[in-house]
Amino acid sequence: MNEEKGFTLFETLIALAIIAIALTAVLRASAQAGENAYDLRQRMLADWVAQNRMAEITALQIWPDFGNLSGTETEANEDFSWEEEITSTPNPLFRKIVISVYDGQQHMLRQLTGYLIRPMP
Repeated sequence: MNEEKGFTLFETLIALAIIAIALTAVLRASAQAGENAYDLRQRMLADWVAQNRMAEITALQIWPDFGNLSGTETEANEDFSWEEEITSTPNPLFRKIVISVYDGQQHMLRQLTGYLIRPMP
């Protein structure tokens, strides 16, 4: 008897289909990881923008008026817009400041809340 050894065409096609499905899943996971890394980078830069604004106000001992301020800042060659909302607190020597940082599409990436103490003369 002469038995032939090897795979049939059907078995080969099934194996190729399984490999194709696995590679598709790997490519999708890789693309998702790249997207997540970009989003994380944007949020980290937005956090730096918010912390820089708060540090600047604190270092200059600014006592801002109530209301809203806005502006833009570049961090790592990326442009971000920010808004500051200054409100009162029950203690007149303190002011609450909320800094919101947005990307180019006005999607909020970071919001930082802090309290300012009135500088002594």
